Amino acid sequence: MKMYKIIIPLFFLLISCSQKKKDVKQNLGEVYEWEELIDEDLNNWDTYLSYKHQPGYDGSVPKNDKGEDIEPIGLNDTLYNVFTTFQEGEDVLIRNTGEYYGCLITKKEYENYHFQLKYKWGDKKWAYRKNLLKDSGILYHSVGPMAVEYWRSWMLSQEFQIMEGHTGDFWSQANSAIDIRAYKPESVLDPMAHESQDFITLSMNSPYRNYCLRSGNYEKPHDEWNTLDLYCFEDKSLHVVNGEIVMILKNSRYIDEQNQDVPLTKGKIQLQSEAAEIFFKDIKIRKIDSLTQEQSKLF
Repeated sequence: MKMYKIIIPLFFLLISCSQKKKDVKQNLGEVYEWEELIDEDLNNWDTYLSYKHQPGYDGSVPKNDKGEDIEPIGLNDTLYNVFTTFQEGEDVLIRNTGEYYGCLITKKEYENYHFQLKYKWGDKKWAYRKNLLKDSGILYHSVGPMAVEYWRSWMLSQEFQIMEGHTGDFWSQANSAIDIRAYKPESVLDPMAHESQDFITLSMNSPYRNYCLRSGNYEKPHDEWNTLDLYCFEDKSLHVVNGEIVMILKNSRYIDEQNQDVPLTKGKIQLQSEAAEIFFKDIKIRKIDSLTQEQSKLF
């Protein structure tokens, strides 16, 4: 009995010490509560497919040989295996063939979050991108109906570009707008993000247009996994490529039919299928209550 009385206090002392260590790690930002977004049945996602765009596409509805409009494939059509999963070791991977333009779309909307995924390129490219760079993207704060932008494939959103040599770039999708720390462009050049610069507005109607280059190329070789982090808090966001902040963005919004700015700070997340094979893994998201002090100073 004496041995039993001694062991019990020691046992609870060990538990107490363990809990304190965990709390310290959490305070240091080393332990996060993630929501995992990949499983073998893609239960957290819907799919949307539009067209197999061809070279010469001009933004209009594709037509068949008779000159009739072709209907998009649409939501959750199970006849097309553009998005599939498979097991590799302990990881569940998503293969996106890229054969048709479209996307995976989270079933839930998210606000104030840190989103992370890993990607690497496959070998296949399809008609439109046969002679172009491989392309995909993370479309965040996605709202409204599908197929409202040039490619008739995605929702109104802000884009964190995934593209050979251009991962971290920004595109506005449809009538979204945002302000980015970037060098102002000259002539036909595009603006380029840099933390030393003032904010300029990017949108379809901006004098700087709706595209901005990332501040630098931090991508890994073709057959290696890249880690992308997207931080969104209130109207601000950060594009991070393999640990390097490549773009600082704020005042996320869209322009309504009355030409008024409407805040765009939450929505679904889309992963693009864009005529290039790409693999995803370790897709996860966590709620945040603020940006870190270091991140906040960038704004």
